[in-house]
Amino acid sequence: MPYQAEYIWIDGTEPTPLLRSKTRIVADGKKPAIWGFDGSSTNQATGSNSDCVLNPVFTCPDPLRGPKDVLVLCEVLLVDMTPHPTNTRAGAVAAAKKYASFEPWFGIEQEYTLMQYGRPYGWPEDGYPAPQGPYYCGVGGDKMPGREIVEAHTLACIRAGLAIEGTNAEVMMGQWEFQIGVLGPVEVGDHLWTARWLLNRIAEEFDVDPSFAAKPVKGDWNGAGAHTNFSTKQMRVAGGMKAITAACEAIGKKVSEHIAVYGVGIEERLTGAHETAHYTKFSYGTSDRGASIRIPWATAKDGKGWLEDRRPNANMDPYQVAQVMVETVCGAASGGSKAPAKKAPAKKAAAR
Repeated sequence: MPYQAEYIWIDGTEPTPLLRSKTRIVADGKKPAIWGFDGSSTNQATGSNSDCVLNPVFTCPDPLRGPKDVLVLCEVLLVDMTPHPTNTRAGAVAAAKKYASFEPWFGIEQEYTLMQYGRPYGWPEDGYPAPQGPYYCGVGGDKMPGREIVEAHTLACIRAGLAIEGTNAEVMMGQWEFQIGVLGPVEVGDHLWTARWLLNRIAEEFDVDPSFAAKPVKGDWNGAGAHTNFSTKQMRVAGGMKAITAACEAIGKKVSEHIAVYGVGIEERLTGAHETAHYTKFSYGTSDRGASIRIPWATAKDGKGWLEDRRPNANMDPYQVAQVMVETVCGAASGGSKAPAKKAPAKKAAAR
């Protein structure tokens, strides 16, 4: 009996790409193969030369359909089988191969805001909810809207076999987080993009739209980030603190290059308030949530472990973030770094 394969890809919408998907019926015993789509409808081609190629790169069980159905994350190629200009995964693959000996690991803390009728889910039609304070990891009453969506998404990620590590409510009402890791530079992007697609798909059933905007509500409300935990094998062994400090120093020399691929709207979120460092400045410190990079207390205590870059936005591209992190840190450690990732044109870090 044939099965359904949901082909998922990242489009060319600017300034932040969108997820797209379509269903293919695959014959029993066959694997999902290369497919195509109309790039002129996804900001990835012109109408006069519209064909783009979907190349499957990651497949997992589809937790929303039948037992044989699958989700198929694809990279976008040109018809000559080279990476499309919007294909940022290719850069992450190259960086991962070049610095494979460092065994870089990532864990990403994906924040998002549930939106409905143009305002955060659960907010009153007029005015604002009570100030921030009781929502972070809160429970009970009417202050935790969206938990049913979070529970459904978490279960779906588990059933799909994604490396989801946990979930929690965030500082602003209607804002939540899930964590993906511990995975390599390419794999963390594959799992995170698939988890994002599942979140959007499940939210459809509740007439809710997940937003990954960096600052979904102006004013005295927290923004939404994607704190990125990172380590190399040199950081994870005894005496690894030396490598962690060297990594922080290397990243501090490339502030603008990193910020350029850390997501749209970063200047609205990284203001120096709301547990952030200003986007034009760089600092690192143990347990310091107001620093650009936080060194967890467990890392400082053990003298080895990982670092947490707190600057990436919720709307960042994990492939680009992984690429620039690996190239900067591993490149410096090996005696010379390659140019950091550039924003694509339009048309295992330790557990926390």
